Amino acid sequence: MPFARLAKATTATAHVGLGLAAVGRPGYITLGRDRDLPEDRTPDALRERAHELLDAAYAQGVRYFDVARSYGRAEEFLAGWLRDHPDVQDVVIGSKWGYAYTADWRTDAEVHEVKDHSVEAFERQRAETGELLGERLDLYQIHSVTPDSPALTDTALHARLADLAASGVTVGISTSGPAQADAIRAALGVVVGGEPLFRTVQATYNLLDTSAAEALAEAHDAGLTVIVKEALANGRLSPDAAPPALRAVAGETGATCDAVALAVILRLPWAGVLLSGAATVLQLASNLHAAVVDLDDNQLARLAEMREEPAAYWKHRAGLPWS
Repeated sequence: MPFARLAKATTATAHVGLGLAAVGRPGYITLGRDRDLPEDRTPDALRERAHELLDAAYAQGVRYFDVARSYGRAEEFLAGWLRDHPDVQDVVIGSKWGYAYTADWRTDAEVHEVKDHSVEAFERQRAETGELLGERLDLYQIHSVTPDSPALTDTALHARLADLAASGVTVGISTSGPAQADAIRAALGVVVGGEPLFRTVQATYNLLDTSAAEALAEAHDAGLTVIVKEALANGRLSPDAAPPALRAVAGETGATCDAVALAVILRLPWAGVLLSGAATVLQLASNLHAAVVDLDDNQLARLAEMREEPAAYWKHRAGLPWS
């Protein structure tokens, strides 16, 4: 398992990862992008921003980097950074397939990405990822698996994924939607040649949506590495948009709202890697401060009261604008 490399790291931030979804393409659904990104979001401008973030993240102890085929040019940006830093060999690189980027570098596209979990999509996107990341790819995940995804039942696809795993690339899934727990449990039951196929699961978990917690704990107990994404709820838990309860606890601790929200997750015994989706170096530094935030039982209880019903949370997320 490539994540064994993280176990050797001694920095407090080694189990915090950097995801490049926010800077790999001009349009995304995180709040505040007009403020956070360069006014002219050309590929060169976002490549420069991505490299600034990667430099800062590595310098501060981050050792997991996360991209996807649908994140615009994120794989390309990461591949370029790795070429520029041939001495960096202690990081874990993860990408995802199953969505194709279709926005043509526009923020006003009618459709930004198209989902396809077929064998043909896997073969095509695996080749595309290979051209960019080559042997540096450690983890390849199926993007946004839901309980009805054919990726959970397609035995031909499972055979291809098992071949990839046999070549040394860890195979995992990411999940989305109000039924994440069902998708996770279904994935735990996928077996090829008597062995579990999936060795990691990346899921949305934050103070507003905690519905996947029990399933993620089960995945951890089954030996999978759990990666937490969207820990700031696409900006809803950031300092500019945080609910009153989060603002109150942040004021008591002297930490930022984002650091408090992430600190809650870092305490969870099943959370192996926590992703930062920072779009600026200052945001990244604030996120990484989560590693030293202390929270008492009363504060944790008050933060737990922020949770929403999964259906309501995902309906709100679906209504966020691409900007």
